[in-house]
Amino acid sequence: MAKHLTHQTVDRLINEALAIEEQSAQDAGMLGFVARAMVQATLPHSRVDGTYFQRKNGHFTLTILAPPEIGLPYGTIPRLLLAWLTTEAVKTQSRDIELGDSLSGFMRELDIVPTGGRWGSITRLKNQTKRLFGSSISAIYEKGNGMAMLNQSVAEKAIFWWDSHPDQAGLWKSAVTLSEPFFREVIDRPIPIDMRAVKALKKSPMALDIYTWLTYRASYLKEPATIPWQALALQIGGSYTHLRHFKLAFLNELKKVILVYPKVQVDAEEVGLIIKPSLTHISRKP
Repeated sequence: MAKHLTHQTVDRLINEALAIEEQSAQDAGMLGFVARAMVQATLPHSRVDGTYFQRKNGHFTLTILAPPEIGLPYGTIPRLLLAWLTTEAVKTQSRDIELGDSLSGFMRELDIVPTGGRWGSITRLKNQTKRLFGSSISAIYEKGNGMAMLNQSVAEKAIFWWDSHPDQAGLWKSAVTLSEPFFREVIDRPIPIDMRAVKALKKSPMALDIYTWLTYRASYLKEPATIPWQALALQIGGSYTHLRHFKLAFLNELKKVILVYPKVQVDAEEVGLIIKPSLTHISRKP
């Protein structure tokens, strides 16, 4: 069930929005990128039993398969990892990405406070990293008699030498080599985002999904579009038994996104969400 926004949350998001308004993502050094496939259909929001997960967006289907002993990635951490990896790949134009020589240093890059223990952020980051890099992703586009399919994994190779003490540098640097198909997907017209907005919304996987999706739609929308709630639930929804529960949760998370991205124009109607042509969240420069 959706929760009301607290005053502290509203104040924090407004402050982030003001900072974004004062300085562009490019000027602030906070221009990030995400791959289109991971915006059109999204990862699980919460833990999923089993090793198979699927999202649909019209003619597009995203399927994730995971080894039984590892499990599927879920929550905010894989989303932050994907945004960071995509941004690094676009900036460097390289499949080989260094993660740094200490766990806490990498976590600072993701704006995650290192905490220990069974339920701490360090344990969750290691667990979700293994789940994300261990999974296989299938993207299928079907229309009429035609079909296009891309099977890929995020990483071709990943080496972690993080010491048990998060602030202590290891003997070797940790690194990831992105798979060739994922790398090509990433650098082929990636979607620009403001990493400050991503970090402001990092506590909610649904808010992150809504933000990146609306940023993407605003980049090409020429006239108002109505997205039925049922379609949104298939694309972005979590494990909601009833559509009305998804709608309530979506609208609550949408409030957070609008606070950070106030120029987006949307209306919630009985039939679905109406998206109107809006200014993109990333200003275009020559």
